Amino acid sequence: MRKKIAAGNWKMNTDLSSGIDLATAINKLDDFTADFIILCPPATHLQTIASLTSNNDRLHIAAQNLAATEKGAYTGEVSASMIKSTGASHVLVGHSERRALFNEGEDVLKAKITQAFNQQLKVIFCLGEPLDIREAGSHEVYVQTQLQNGLFHLTENDFDNIIIAYEPIWAIGTGVTASPEQAESMHAFIRNCLKEHYNAELAATTSILYGGSVQPGNAQAIFGQANVDGGLVGGASLDADSFSAICRSFS
Repeated sequence: MRKKIAAGNWKMNTDLSSGIDLATAINKLDDFTADFIILCPPATHLQTIASLTSNNDRLHIAAQNLAATEKGAYTGEVSASMIKSTGASHVLVGHSERRALFNEGEDVLKAKITQAFNQQLKVIFCLGEPLDIREAGSHEVYVQTQLQNGLFHLTENDFDNIIIAYEPIWAIGTGVTASPEQAESMHAFIRNCLKEHYNAELAATTSILYGGSVQPGNAQAIFGQANVDGGLVGGASLDADSFSAICRSFS
């Protein structure tokens, strides 16, 4: 059975001290209705926050990025083994900001997945369409291509370590949110793509998160959709009260 997940992507926000305060507040939360929570702090915080939350088996730590290579002369890069050594268990791959701002193509993303799996890290694979593609009505073809190029080289067993996050780029950080019906439509489409390429069981057990201006006021309606298994939350995850409310928004 697929899991209900609340993931908080802090992006390039918080210094170590404020990150500890935020993680400490979230770690105290004991009435959330998600199956588990994932925090994605900056790389500089990973070991400290992983240690801080290590006694909580319903709270996991993810890196926001990783290198596409194992090791070597790549100044500033952080490898999968380095991430693993901090105590983190997950990593984001393919976030729209990495694709758009850092020109990460599908070959790079596939290499990153390989590196993550080599270190037994679970992958949150992000995909989603920009506004012009949505307005042209080509969003399903666009997302299907991202699935095919980014994930469909994997085996069925590999999907035990994959979480998909659908993030419509036009709704990230804009204050505009896909309606619950729009989110459900795309999530159902993604699940059907998994069913057609793999099988119904894999499709039914893969968690698909929605990412795009999730707030306490809209989380319950979005998470209540049949094919939406939670959220990859940006700005609202930087406030402990807001993120806690989102973590309690699952029925």
